[in-house]
Amino acid sequence: MTGSEVPPSFRLAYVPGVTPAKWVRVWQERFPDVPLALHSVTAAEAPDVLRAGDADAGFVRLPVDRTVLSAIPLYTETTVVVVPKDHVIAAVDEVSVEDLADEVVFHPLDDVLDWERPPGEPAFERPATTADAVELVAANVGLLVVPQSLARLHHRKDLTYRPLVDGPQSSVALSWPEDATTDQVEDFIGVVRGRTVNSTRGRTTSQAPAAKEQPKRGRPEGGGSARRQPAAGGRSGRGGSGGAKGTKGTKGAKGTRRGKPRNR
Repeated sequence: MTGSEVPPSFRLAYVPGVTPAKWVRVWQERFPDVPLALHSVTAAEAPDVLRAGDADAGFVRLPVDRTVLSAIPLYTETTVVVVPKDHVIAAVDEVSVEDLADEVVFHPLDDVLDWERPPGEPAFERPATTADAVELVAANVGLLVVPQSLARLHHRKDLTYRPLVDGPQSSVALSWPEDATTDQVEDFIGVVRGRTVNSTRGRTTSQAPAAKEQPKRGRPEGGGSARRQPAAGGRSGRGGSGGAKGTKGTKGAKGTRRGKPRNR
């Protein structure tokens, strides 16, 4: 890309429940000259926003059309049941789909869970949004099943939630148009994947320094044999040595002096 083609900022879309703050902070530290613009979009809108080029990349909920969009799965969320704090379900640690059989369970139009058949009894109408469904749960009209991040996003003091152990789950991914994998997209992939500044991957990362060659240890001339050879004229010993070997040498010298004197 030439300088005139580089966009003035990196445009990042994200769906409700995703908190991109930690990745934004790393981007701002690593690329201070490239502003990062955040765009909040619904889960249903996100693929169209990317395909239309209105965002360079985005945090989306899977599945996406892999023939058009590239995607790196990041994590899978726990599915929970949102209930009033005084509801009987609030007294247990976890819930199964069977436990919801006699409960009215809302299925909002923006639901992100891929149900083969929604659990519980159907509500009198489908709320337009998850936020609307939460308001109905607070009014003791029914219950709601959502990914845990959405339960936290719409937290209310009079509501709580419990894990649903056998329901479908929602996965979050980083996605971008496959035919628009720009240098900045590659840079952001590096941020999300936790690559360091010194990583050898990516255009903006500095090349890892080559390992310094360790100097080879040379042997002393003569192969070190001078250490092992005794000094001329006798055994070489270390000053002040009182070791066993020194004692044996002294003993041998004394043995020579113990012979009988010669007659002159």
